[in-house]
Amino acid sequence: MSQPDILNQAFELGFTYTRSTGPVVGRFLTELRDRNIVGIKASDGRVVVPPMEYDPDTAEALSEFVDVGEEGEVVSFAWVKEPRESHPSEQPFAWAMIKLDGADVPMVHWIRAGREADVSTGVRVRAVWAEETVGFITDINGFELVPEEMS
Repeated sequence: MSQPDILNQAFELGFTYTRSTGPVVGRFLTELRDRNIVGIKASDGRVVVPPMEYDPDTAEALSEFVDVGEEGEVVSFAWVKEPRESHPSEQPFAWAMIKLDGADVPMVHWIRAGREADVSTGVRVRAVWAEETVGFITDINGFELVPEEMS
């Protein structure tokens, strides 16, 4: 008994459209490209970084941008002893919740640190900018520890 011919066709799945980041996230990314970090003021006065379009409590549109610092404090962290290919660093590092100076809500990013013992809650960190900034969250190429005498 012979096998019937199998019909096949090469197929490539693609998305033929682009999506706008919108006025809030777009402004945040543009500011990152310019090596500046902004948050947005929520209805209760808290500054949220990264900014969001709508208030988490009232759902009202938000539009009051606030410059925040490049330095901040580690609120919480998780050490990555053996980074994977998809991680931002080939060396051990920490994922961290970082409350930037002038912000009330911490953001998630990564910390360059040689040893887990160097990272702790309350330690000061500062943004490390990518050599070339293009308007992506990766324009912040991690955070580095701020020596105690400088903070």
